[in-house]
Amino acid sequence: MLFAYAQSINSRIRERTELDFYTFTPDAAVGILIGVCILYLVITFFIRRWQRSNVFSRNELEKIFASSLVSYIVLMHVFSFTIAIIFNHVERNFSRGIFMMTTFTFLLDGFIYGSFFLAYNYYNKNKRNQEQLVKYNKAHSESRINQLKAQLNPHFLFNNLNVLDQLIEEDKEKASNFLNEFAEIYRFVLYTSDKKTVPINEELTFANQYFTLIQHKYGKAYQLIIESQNNSGFVVPLTLQLLIENAVQHNLGTEMNPVCIKILVNKNIFVSNNLIPKRNTKMTSGRALNNLEEQYKLLTDIPVEIQKSDNIFSVSIPIIKKQENK
Repeated sequence: MLFAYAQSINSRIRERTELDFYTFTPDAAVGILIGVCILYLVITFFIRRWQRSNVFSRNELEKIFASSLVSYIVLMHVFSFTIAIIFNHVERNFSRGIFMMTTFTFLLDGFIYGSFFLAYNYYNKNKRNQEQLVKYNKAHSESRINQLKAQLNPHFLFNNLNVLDQLIEEDKEKASNFLNEFAEIYRFVLYTSDKKTVPINEELTFANQYFTLIQHKYGKAYQLIIESQNNSGFVVPLTLQLLIENAVQHNLGTEMNPVCIKILVNKNIFVSNNLIPKRNTKMTSGRALNNLEEQYKLLTDIPVEIQKSDNIFSVSIPIIKKQENK
């Protein structure tokens, strides 16, 4: 409406070369607006008829635009001719010169306002597509995280049931204590099973509780040191448990030569242990660590960094700044 009003004022100033009340009357703009509404209806009709996807292709766009312009010009002439018949102005309004001029005017209006409409329509469709894409990616990430967590939880359960089985044969009292503590710890596992992240404090508490299970079987052969300089932020549930378990699984500690697991929480979470490789161990797939890396890739741009030297194995875990819920 504003563009049509400005257009009508400009035309009247050029034609009459003077300013008066008539120059600023909005009747011409209203007339243009009615024609533009007809144009928009025509374009919408062809979009619904020919557009096959949510995104315009060049061929579809050209076909829709050209067909809309031709149809709009024909409809406007039919409308003008009908009005001329009603008021008996056919000869005056449909002479050759006036007909050519009005055709050019309709073509120009159709091109200008049609471009406006198609640009606006394309922008809205593109915006909706982007929103749908974001929703899809989020849903896909959530689905993938749930799949990865579903793999980790049985992994945690089976490994500890194997420990329990060995303790039952060695020391039934230890096995009973282990089972009671394991039940408490597994409640935390179930509690976090539908969560993407948990606060660092909760994860550190759980790591300590889990390490008590390790001590039931191995005593002082494995040691855990935690230094926390930053407790703000969140991590993927069972992160520290998995890294502690990984250190125990791949290293043979003794009371004389223990495996020392260190957890340092600062800008990142840095977990390291000295290497005392077990002999005659089966090759492992590394699925648990790969699983953990994938979860962090879906939640943060900062990667999990794994380093291994002759004496030290270390993993750097990024701290997630805000909590990710279900």
